[in-house]
Amino acid sequence: SSSPASGTPEIAKATKPTDIRTKSDDQRAAMLLDLRKEQFNLRFQRETGQVEGVGRVREVRRDIARVKTIMAEQKRSAVKS
Repeated sequence: SSSPASGTPEIAKATKPTDIRTKSDDQRAAMLLDLRKEQFNLRFQRETGQVEGVGRVREVRRDIARVKTIMAEQKRSAVKS
């Protein structure tokens, strides 16, 4: 029988751009590192056939893109001013 994803952390929700923008550069860098680690673990789980949250792979990939986009925006705005 299939059990519900009880071990899924609360972080499993997609990150909102406003939440990312309110963080400092160091916090964003740490967030990106955490997301990349999670992406690696999910990829590893998929290869070994243990993935529980199939949609989480997609969410993590998009969260990484969000963080990187906002970091680039911040960098661009810092150069202009």
